[in-house]
Order: sequence, then structure tokens, then C-alpha cells
Amino acid sequence: MTASAAVLMVAAAALLASLLLPFAVKPWLVRLGVLDMPSARSSHTQPTIRGMGITVAVALVAAMAVAVAASPPSVAGINGPVVLGACALVMAVAALIGWIEDFRGIAIKVRAVLQLGLGLLGSLVLALAIPGNNLWWVPAGAVAVAAYINVANFMDGINGISGMHGLVVGAFYALAGVLTGHTWLVFAGVGIAAAFAGFLPWNLGRGNVFLGDVGSYLLGAAISITAVAAFFAKVPVEYIFSPVLIYLADTFITLIRRIASGERWYAAHRQHAYQRLVIVGLSHVQATAVVSAATVATSVLGVVSAQGGEGVTVAAGVVCAGVVLLYLRTPTIFQRLIRRRRAAAGPAAGM
Repeated sequence: MTASAAVLMVAAAALLASLLLPFAVKPWLVRLGVLDMPSARSSHTQPTIRGMGITVAVALVAAMAVAVAASPPSVAGINGPVVLGACALVMAVAALIGWIEDFRGIAIKVRAVLQLGLGLLGSLVLALAIPGNNLWWVPAGAVAVAAYINVANFMDGINGISGMHGLVVGAFYALAGVLTGHTWLVFAGVGIAAAFAGFLPWNLGRGNVFLGDVGSYLLGAAISITAVAAFFAKVPVEYIFSPVLIYLADTFITLIRRIASGERWYAAHRQHAYQRLVIVGLSHVQATAVVSAATVATSVLGVVSAQGGEGVTVAAGVVCAGVVLLYLRTPTIFQRLIRRRRAAAGPAAGM
């Protein structure tokens, strides 16, 4: 089987399963009464079915199984099947933790221990499967996995945002695999992108459903463990970091602001930039488009930075910082634009 055919099989497995499984799972979730109730962190106003992320989890793990079977046993000393298997295990267990959180709830401390433990296990296996790594990086990998699981959970507050994030980041990780010759990374990126793309019609269509914690935990774990594996495999950090920069900036700037103002940083809220975009008047799709466009921009700049010389790298870094700052200002920018439009429409409406 050629590499291209294998990639197509991984993409087809993820996309078709993600698209079709909800037909069977949605009635089951309805019978179980798994509903997401509006809260202080929500941007929706009525109870909505959550937990549909279980279908994305099954789709992604199935696609990773196809990738394990199709991956060359060893390329440049890296055991591709073991790397993909370790990533799939972390994804599956993270989804299981989220599934339990959706149904029964888990204490914050217990959840943190489980996430760190999962990241530690996955990072250790990857460090051993990818030659040339210092085991001192394993704790950093564990923190990265646990942190990004929570970042993805914090950012999963409007329709389309998580599906688009998985699609965009997965696509750019696959591109990074192509550009660096890491076939396993192409498989992982394509699987993530296709699985979350398959969820979008269900999330954005009529009678929409939510990923729930099972889906947001899956998203965070899938991206972070793939990033850790790529880092251990010496993939340039620009490829790894740039696609997640917007999510990280939105999360950590918001947390810093809340801590500085004396608020409980862990309490539910609607202060993220993407949430404020909805508050000022954008639809969920429009706000998701702003976040996704900014993510694509930083990702492209990351590719340019990795491919260019020192001068190009510095210039790309400066522009990337500008994109992040511009994104963080978008709620204010759109609020002013909307107010001006309404002010201009007011006199005309009264004529």
C-alpha cells in the first residue's frame, strides 16, 4: 500500500465514522438525558444534547488503528506504530475521563491527577520510542498534555469552534509531517482533522449537539500528545507551536486578567475573547470564523518561519505576535464596528 493510499484510508475512516455514528448515538444520549444546561460560561441559552464527542473519539481511535497498521515499522529510527499507538491510547483515555465527567462529574484535584498521570505515561512511552531524547522532558510533556486538555475545554464554548480547531490544527500538523518527512505525523494530523471535520455538520446544523467534556478532552489530548511526539522527534517548534498559539493566548491572557482582578480563576465565566465576540453581537459561526482565521494566520506564519532564514524567522515572529494581539482586540474592534453600523442605520430607519 502506498503512503498516499494509507493517508486516504485514515482520513476516510475518521470522517465517515464521525459523520455516521451520531445517527445511532444521538437517540441514545436523548434517552439518557445527557444535556448541557446553560451556565455562566455558556454562550447558548437552552438545554442542548452534549456528549456527542464520544462519536469523534471512536472515529479518531479507529483512524489511528488504521494508521498503526499502515505505518512503516521504522523510519529514521522512529517506531511509527508505537508512537501512533501511544498517541491513540492517550486520546482514548482522555475521552474516557471526559465521558465520566459528563455523566457523573470528577473532583478538580482528581481530574488534575488523572490528566497529569495520563500525560506522564504517554510522554514516557514516546520518549522511549523516539531515540535521542532526555527523559527530563517527560514531566514537561505531562504538563503540556494536562494543560492543553484544559485549554481546549475552556475554549469549547460556542458552536463550531472545537470542530474547526481540530480541523485546522490537524491539517497543519499533517503538513508539518509532509514537510519534515514524518509519515506518522501525517497520519495523526489527518486523523484529527477528519474526525473533527465530521462533527461540524452535527454541531452547526439544525438541532445541534455539543461535544461535551468527552470531546473537548479528546481534542486537547489529541493535539497535545501529537505535539509532544513531534517535539521529541525534533520537528521544528514553529510547526508545533504556531497552530495552538491563539488558543493558548486567549486562555492564559484571560486567566491572568481574572487573577489580577481578584476573581476566582477557575470559576465559570464568559471573558474569553471568543466569548466576548458573541456578546458584542457576532453569531457563533462568525466568532468561530474569527478564531479560525487567526489560527490559520499564525499557522502559516509558523511554516514560513520554519522554512525561511534567520531574517524571515524574525519577521514572521513579529507578524505572528501582531496577529495574536489583533485577535485579542477583536471584541473591541467588532463592538465599535457594530455600534457605528447601528448608529448609521438608526436615522435611516426613522425616515
